[in-house]
Amino acid sequence: MRLSRSFLPILRETPKEAEIVSHRLMLRAGLIRQQSAGIYSWLPLGKRVLANIERIVREEQDRAGAIEVLMPTLQSADLWKESGRYDDYGKEMLRIEDRHERAMLYGPTNEEMITDIFRSYVRSYKELPLNLYHIQWKFRDEVRPRFGVMRGREFLMKDAYSFDIDEAAARRAYNRMFVAYLRTFDRLGVKAIPMRADSGPIGGDATHEFIVLAATGESAVFLDKAALDTPIPPADVDFDGDLTPIVAAWTEKYAATEEMHDKAVFEALPEDQRIEARGIEVGQVFYFGTKYSEPMGAKVTGPDGVEHAVHMGSYGIGVSRLVAAIIEASHDEAGIIWPESIAPYRVGLINMKAGDDATDTVCNAIYERLTNAGIEVLYDDLDQRAGAKFATMDLIGLPWQLIVGPRGLANGEVELKRRATGERETLTIDAAVNRLIAG
Repeated sequence: MRLSRSFLPILRETPKEAEIVSHRLMLRAGLIRQQSAGIYSWLPLGKRVLANIERIVREEQDRAGAIEVLMPTLQSADLWKESGRYDDYGKEMLRIEDRHERAMLYGPTNEEMITDIFRSYVRSYKELPLNLYHIQWKFRDEVRPRFGVMRGREFLMKDAYSFDIDEAAARRAYNRMFVAYLRTFDRLGVKAIPMRADSGPIGGDATHEFIVLAATGESAVFLDKAALDTPIPPADVDFDGDLTPIVAAWTEKYAATEEMHDKAVFEALPEDQRIEARGIEVGQVFYFGTKYSEPMGAKVTGPDGVEHAVHMGSYGIGVSRLVAAIIEASHDEAGIIWPESIAPYRVGLINMKAGDDATDTVCNAIYERLTNAGIEVLYDDLDQRAGAKFATMDLIGLPWQLIVGPRGLANGEVELKRRATGERETLTIDAAVNRLIAG
C-alpha cells in the first residue's frame, strides 16, 4: 500500500481522554476512533491488525478440532429466560424490544444460543465430541468504560463451546482448548499465563484466565516465577492424545488472580520465586457441566440407551482487547512495536526524497519485488521531511523499515532498521530485499 493512497490519520498530540499507553498509541497511530463511550470505529491500520489476530486464533481453533459458525449479535430474551440468566445477568446486558414488542438483547455471550443450536440437531453420543466457535462482536454495558478497547462496551471476541457425553470427555475438551490457547497467545507474540480464576456469571467449577503481565493491568495477579519458563506446546502437538501432562505442567505452578489468591500458599514459595504484578485478561476457559444443558433440554442418547444432559464448556478470547494488551506489552517512547505475526504491514519502505527520479525508481522496484514475494509493504512515498517520516514509522510500529535515500543510492546501498531493537544495517539493495524475503 502506498501511503499517498492510504488512509492513515496520524495524531501528533496525545488525546486528553487517553489514560493508558495502548489507548494513547491506538488513537495517535490511527488504529481507532471513538464514536461514543466505549464504542470505537476500527480504521484501516487497526482493522488489519484485528484481521491478523483473527487469522491466528482461527488457525489454532481449527487445529484443535473446533468448527466455525457465525451467530447473530441480537438474541431472543426467551433463550436466556430458559437458562435462568435473563434476570440474573445485571445491567451489563443491553435489553431492547423490536417493533413487535418482542424482548431482545445484544449478546454479551452465546451459551444459550449455541445450546439451542445443538439441541435442534444433535441426538446421539455418536455425534460427539463437538466444539463450535465463532468470532463475533459482543456488547456489555460497562458502567465505566475506560482504557480504550481494553474495557470497551462493544468488543470482538472468539467464543467456542464444547459438548460432550460426560465429565471425563468434557475435561478432555477443556484441555484441548487450554493447549490451543497456549499456542495461540505464543503465536501472537505475548506471554499469557493461565491462572486460577473466578467463573463469574458464566458459571462452572473449573476455569482459568489467560493473563498478560503489564503494569497497566486491571487487577493484581500472583504467580510462581517458574510459570514464566514453562514450555509452549509445539505445532505438532497431538490434540487427539493425552494432553493432561501439558496442562498439569502449567497448572501445578502457583498462578492466581486476586479473587482466587491464597496468601498462605503463595508465601510458602521461596521469596525469589514470588511474582506480584498487574495483569490483563486476554482469554478464559470454563467447564460448567450441565448448567445450560439441563434447563434447556440439550440431551443425547448415550451408549446405554438413556438420554443424558450434555456436559459443556466455553472458551473466550478477546480479539479486540488483544490489540491493546499487545501494545501494553510491546512499545517504547516512540510508539508501538508490533510482533511480526500480527503487524498491519511487515515492512515500511521509506523514500527519503520522493519526486527524485533515482529514489522513486529504486523504491518502486523494491516495492514490486517485496509485494510479489508476498510481503506486505507500506510505502511512504509522501513528500515530507525525514523526521516526520521516521516518527510516523516508529509510531505505527512496523517490524522493519527499509530506508532509501540519495546518499546511500550513490553507493548502491540502502538502510535496514529493525523496529524492535533500533538496530540499523547498511546493505546493498539486493541484500536488503533478500533479507526481508528470507524472513
